Amino acid sequence: MESMRSAWEIENAVKLVDPHRDALYSYDAEEQKAINSAAPWKKDPHYFKHVRISAVALLKMVMHARSGGSIEIMGLMQGKIAEDTFIVTDAFRLPVEGTETRVNAGAEADEYQVNYLQMCRDNGRADNAIGWYHSHPGYGCWLSGIDVGTERIQQTFFDPYLAIVIDPDRTISAGKVEIGAFRTYPDNYKPAGAQEDDEYQSIPLAKIEDFGAHADQYYSLDISHFKSTLDTQLLESLWNKYWVSTLSQSPLSTNRDYGTKRMLDLSQKIQNAKKSVQGESRRGYRQGATAQQESSVDKVIRDGEKIKAEERNGLLATEIMAKLFNGVGARA
Repeated sequence: MESMRSAWEIENAVKLVDPHRDALYSYDAEEQKAINSAAPWKKDPHYFKHVRISAVALLKMVMHARSGGSIEIMGLMQGKIAEDTFIVTDAFRLPVEGTETRVNAGAEADEYQVNYLQMCRDNGRADNAIGWYHSHPGYGCWLSGIDVGTERIQQTFFDPYLAIVIDPDRTISAGKVEIGAFRTYPDNYKPAGAQEDDEYQSIPLAKIEDFGAHADQYYSLDISHFKSTLDTQLLESLWNKYWVSTLSQSPLSTNRDYGTKRMLDLSQKIQNAKKSVQGESRRGYRQGATAQQESSVDKVIRDGEKIKAEERNGLLATEIMAKLFNGVGARA
């Protein structure tokens, strides 16, 4: 079990901070007050560039996202600001009404948030709420139009504030947490140029229009993860629960519906790319059109390769679990 947790930490690049000071967990209320008073992010819409998330907070968010299945979930993150970096030390769930495409945080969630944070302060934890997280089951980490509106409101009234998105389905398939961190631009701000994604992600056809319509209204932040000696006991407790649920499930069976949807989506993308190439060939190739077609075909190929790799990994995981545990009771 210890080796499994170590592998998870390596896969998600969880780094140990100073074991003697646990500095990232210290909270200086006066320092944070001074930072909020200066508010350098108001002068530079692209001021924040990094997010550091504790292993405990990451595991809590992933477990929450997985518990929702195909229904979106939502929660809040606690932490502090250090220069151009959000430091997320903890996370907690919110009682919200979710669907497969959105979450609705009502008065109950607001009341719960206020009471929870007050209880934290009463017990000596002064960490502020610095962001919200929610899940996108099966369709990647980005902000929809509704998400952009929510984050923009939060930044207007509670800045500095951060939005994080986790895809539990892709996390299960890839074996690595699929996560993104974002901030929105002000209403009248236009970014100088299109932001290039550091890592390609496949967007389902049903979501492409929503993805493209709002992609220039927010930007992503670099994410890193950390742990400290203070995390050890809590992380082990959480990991026991996460490890058992992960080990008892096959990625292929758990994600059967997600895998089927991906296959159907890829099939439709192949048909669309084929029609585009055939239509252009009848009219004669035009400059610019060829490059666009090659780009769409390349994306289809990359989608197919990703699906193939994840399905192969799922089969391998199933075989390993079968060899490890089949007949364990009989031998005992």
